[in-house]
Amino acid sequence: MPQKHGTQKGTVSHHSCANESSPREFILLGFSDKPWLQMPLFVLLLISYTITVFGNVSIMMVCILEPKLHTPMYFFLTNLSILDLCYTTSTVPHMLINICCNKKTISYGGCVAQLIIFLALGATECLLLAVMSFDRYVAVCRPLHYIVIMNHWFCLRVVAFSWLTGFSNSVLQSSLTLNMPRCVHQEVDHFFCEEPALLKLSCADTKPIEAELFFFSVLSLLIPVTLILISHCFIAHAVLRIRSKEGQKKAFGTCGSHMVVVSLFFGTGIYMYLQPPSSTSKDWGKMVSLFHGIITPMLNPLIYSLRNKDMKEAFKRVMPRIFFYKK
Repeated sequence: MPQKHGTQKGTVSHHSCANESSPREFILLGFSDKPWLQMPLFVLLLISYTITVFGNVSIMMVCILEPKLHTPMYFFLTNLSILDLCYTTSTVPHMLINICCNKKTISYGGCVAQLIIFLALGATECLLLAVMSFDRYVAVCRPLHYIVIMNHWFCLRVVAFSWLTGFSNSVLQSSLTLNMPRCVHQEVDHFFCEEPALLKLSCADTKPIEAELFFFSVLSLLIPVTLILISHCFIAHAVLRIRSKEGQKKAFGTCGSHMVVVSLFFGTGIYMYLQPPSSTSKDWGKMVSLFHGIITPMLNPLIYSLRNKDMKEAFKRVMPRIFFYKK
C-alpha cells in the first residue's frame, strides 16, 4: 500500500491526514508540533470567545435599548460590536472544534469563506475606526455644527460605504490569493485560512501577487490610521484649549478609549500584513494573528464600557430590565 505523503513528523495525526491530497480540503497545522499547547490554547480560545460574544452582544443591546445612546457615536460603536462578533465567529468555533476533536481539516469552501470574511471584516473595521475618529473630531472641534454634519443619513452612508468597500477589497484580494497555482500538499501552517499562509502553498513565484496585496494592505491600513492620527492631533489641540478640567477629562477619556482600540487593532494588523513574511518566526506570527483576530475583539467592549461613563450608567439601567423584567 502506498504511503501518504506531505505529513510532518509528529505534527498531524493519521486520522487528520486522511484526505491531505484532496483538493477539496486543507489541513490547518496550527501548533500541531507542540501538543502540550493544545489544551491551554483551547481554554484561552473558549474564554476569550465567550467574553467577546457576551461583551459585544451586551453593547449592542444597551446601545439599541437605551434612548440616550441613540447618537452617531454609539451607532458606530454598535456596528463595531457587530464587526467584532462576526470577526471572531468566522474563525474561533472551527478552531475550537479542531482542537477538541483532534481534527485539523477544513473544506475548501470553508477555507474560502474564512478568507473572504476575515479580510472583509478587517478592512471594514479599519474604515469604521477612521469614521469614529472623524465623529470625535467633529464633536470636539466643531460642536456647534455636529448635528448638521453627523446627521442620520450621513452616518448611514459612511457605514454602508465602510461595509461595501471592505467586502469589495476582500473579494479582490481573495481572488488574487486563490487563483495562484497550488502545490500538491494542502497543509496551511496556521490556525485558520489567512492570506499570507495560503500564499505559501503556491508553486509559482508569489512576489508579483505579494506586491499587489501589499499595495491593497497599505490602502486599507495606513490611510485610515493616518486619518485617525490627524483627527486626534486636532482633537488634542482643541481639548488643551478647554478651560474646564472636567471637560478636558471627559474628552480625553472618550478619545483615549478609541486610541487604545486603534493601537491594538492597527498595530497587530500592520505587523501581520506590512512586513516581509521571513522577518519573524512562524510561531510568533501565529500568535500575533490570534491576538489580532481574537483578543482585540474581546478587549474592545471592555475598553469602551469600562472607560466610558455614559456606557456604564446605561448598563446599570438597561441590564436589570433585560434579566429581571418578568412581563
